[in-house]
Amino acid sequence: MTKSPEKSKVVRKLRCAVYTRKSSEEGLEQEFNSLHAQREACEAFIASQRSEGWVLVRDQYDDGGISGGTLERPGLKQLLEDIEDGLVDVVVVYKIDRLSRSLADFAKLVEVFDRNGVTFVSVTQSFNTTTSMGRLTLNILLSFAQFEREVTAERIRDKVAASRKKGMWMGGVPPFGYRVENRKLVVDDESAAHVRWIFARFLEIGSCTELAREVGARGIRTPRGNRIDKKYVYRMLSNRAYIGEAVHKGESYPGEHDAIIDQETWDRVHAILQESPRKRAARTRAETPALLKGLLFGPDGAAFSPTHTRKGGRLYRYYVSQTVLKHGAGSCPVGRVPAGEIEAAVIDQLRAVFRQPEIVAGTWKGARAHADDITEDDARSALQQLDPLWDELFPAEQTRIVTLLVERVDIGANGLNFRLRVDGLGGLAREMLVGGIGEAA
Repeated sequence: MTKSPEKSKVVRKLRCAVYTRKSSEEGLEQEFNSLHAQREACEAFIASQRSEGWVLVRDQYDDGGISGGTLERPGLKQLLEDIEDGLVDVVVVYKIDRLSRSLADFAKLVEVFDRNGVTFVSVTQSFNTTTSMGRLTLNILLSFAQFEREVTAERIRDKVAASRKKGMWMGGVPPFGYRVENRKLVVDDESAAHVRWIFARFLEIGSCTELAREVGARGIRTPRGNRIDKKYVYRMLSNRAYIGEAVHKGESYPGEHDAIIDQETWDRVHAILQESPRKRAARTRAETPALLKGLLFGPDGAAFSPTHTRKGGRLYRYYVSQTVLKHGAGSCPVGRVPAGEIEAAVIDQLRAVFRQPEIVAGTWKGARAHADDITEDDARSALQQLDPLWDELFPAEQTRIVTLLVERVDIGANGLNFRLRVDGLGGLAREMLVGGIGEAA
């Protein structure tokens, strides 16, 4: 009597995807690198489970040079897409932390796996997520992986802090005036000369806005070729690296590099910076040219010249007709006017101009002759920005703008007659659009 053949056992085929990751790019150019080693071990494990129906999928999911602290990885994203499409049954990795070093991120991955009926297997740690014990072990191991990552980060931060306290250069973009050689800051003679000029010039004019304009006129640019604006100038004037110090979290330590600026210059610059912009403006007002010098004319066509007198310790400023200076009082119906009053009247008319749409339209047309990319809205926005900024500008900057905008002011018995420079309006609009005019600082 013959035995009936035993019914063959049906084994379900499980499609296995291997995922590999390496944090750094070091060694990836080698013919056989860490990713290959991980894949080889995983493929060997899958081959050992062939009797259980495990088969390797052809697609490869590799991420080289990417941290496990993020899910933004091309290889991982492709793997998750294939899982959602039902193309994978088992995810195989060499170690758990190859998939993720973050407990929160791994929880998201496990949720995707569970939703799609996918098993997760670690070759060297021998467990999977289909069992409660596997889940417990997984969470414990992953917690230690995250703990190791955080400890490593703290160790690196402590090392950087200790190095900074010793005055060492710890990388990044070197300050303007220095270059990096053998991981140390070295003075670059050419750009260091610009730094010294910038500090010295600031002591003379006391304005970052004016200084930035002069820097641009000299053709001085950042090491990357960008324009130096007033914010960049302010950061330079506040950078303690220029006096040979290293700064870490607000604390300064003696640096290993040479200073470009001496302590006396630094102290004088910061004595000025500690004053408010309004106080600096008041301090420099007496040194500023008269606002309407060369622009104001009387009813007889003679120019008015600025003058002043002192009484009781106070300064009184005036504009006096050249006719009066030559022929005496009474030779001109408008012989002398208080400077403050006439300047305020001109400024009020200028600020009114900034708000008038028909003037803005003319400004736009004038600007278009020099810059096709300026629209009428650009011109309107640029001039309207100047109105609230005016009181914050230094007197020298106000004088420059008035000279740029005003061609002539005629004063007579019936008031002022005001003539604008349309090309000046266009130029001013362009300056505002590129950030050439800002707060007095």
